[in-house]
Amino acid sequence: MIFIANDFFKYVALIIIMGILVFTMTACVKEEDMLTTGSKAPDFELPDQDAATHKLSSYLGKKVLIYFYPKDNTPGCTVEACSLRDNFNQLKEKNLVIFGISADTVESHKKFAQEHGLPFTLLADPEKKVVELYKANGKLFVSRISYLIDEEGKILKVYPNVNPVSHASEIMSDLG
Repeated sequence: MIFIANDFFKYVALIIIMGILVFTMTACVKEEDMLTTGSKAPDFELPDQDAATHKLSSYLGKKVLIYFYPKDNTPGCTVEACSLRDNFNQLKEKNLVIFGISADTVESHKKFAQEHGLPFTLLADPEKKVVELYKANGKLFVSRISYLIDEEGKILKVYPNVNPVSHASEIMSDLG
């Protein structure tokens, strides 16, 4: 009987810990705490999953989605990345470049992209410089927020509370 009780409490503790992690990884961000629509998107330079460097200002003339996410290979982040993957061709047809940014390493991004067949760029920001610049710094992890940037480098739309399941559809709708 003691054995069963101990297992029960272990499972309850595990469920509570998982709940706390999910809450901190999906904590809501207020739009007023983010960069504002119409403002110039801050330029940055980060390495991708193949260690190639990308500079935001090099993408003037294209729309850019910068989506910040907590962690590679976590449930919500995988759902969001795979949803963007599944809608990638339609988004690309709308002249959209996609950058996923988290504090994970280049190596972690490479494994995540390969494992899920991600056709877009994941940028590594382990020092969280761009995360802070774009006000995506959460309590424990990077906040799940996004910015849609126009061809002139201005913020077209902010997404303060991203739903990983429907985010790709929301972006496609906003692009028209």
